[in-house]
Amino acid sequence: MAKTEEAGLRQWRADLLGDLSGEVLEIGAGTGLNVSHYGPGVTRLVLAEPDRFMRSKLVQRAQLTDVPHEVVDAGVDPLPFADESFDVVVSTLVLCSVPDEVAALEEIHRVLRPGGRFVYLEHVAAIENPKRHKWQGRIEPFWKRCAGNCHLTRTTDQAIPEAGFELVETRRESMRQSPPWVRVTTRGVATKPA
Repeated sequence: MAKTEEAGLRQWRADLLGDLSGEVLEIGAGTGLNVSHYGPGVTRLVLAEPDRFMRSKLVQRAQLTDVPHEVVDAGVDPLPFADESFDVVVSTLVLCSVPDEVAALEEIHRVLRPGGRFVYLEHVAAIENPKRHKWQGRIEPFWKRCAGNCHLTRTTDQAIPEAGFELVETRRESMRQSPPWVRVTTRGVATKPA
């Protein structure tokens, strides 16, 4: 992922996360590539990661931030937080690999406060390119086994509003320097209606 980060993914992270404020939950925080992008407006940062190997790297990266934070051993289904606990939930390259995307979005919706923001960056099905989309379908059964249950044909950009979120801004773009089957991305901000 280093070439992908350098080719623009790092900037996408910075653009999405730099102005966030309040209490923030990041699901599937992985090894902590987002941590350095959270700004001083974040009053509490909860980094949830169920994989113990990723979580150990996440703890190391989180120690380098001045943002008040905690690292928790938690997946998304269910999230171990009370209803309406957070102002913002962040998901970057996570919803492709959760066991049940609909259930994950329901959990995100549940823990957000009314008017709260869901900030996301996900790779999605290449429905605008039938040839690539067909290849995604062919590769997906094998890819899921070797890439941590990563689905190539999810239509997350459609699933977000279907889960009750209102899209504020959304953008589809090619993730440069990544394999063609994960190149199409959606990123943006959605809100939980007040």
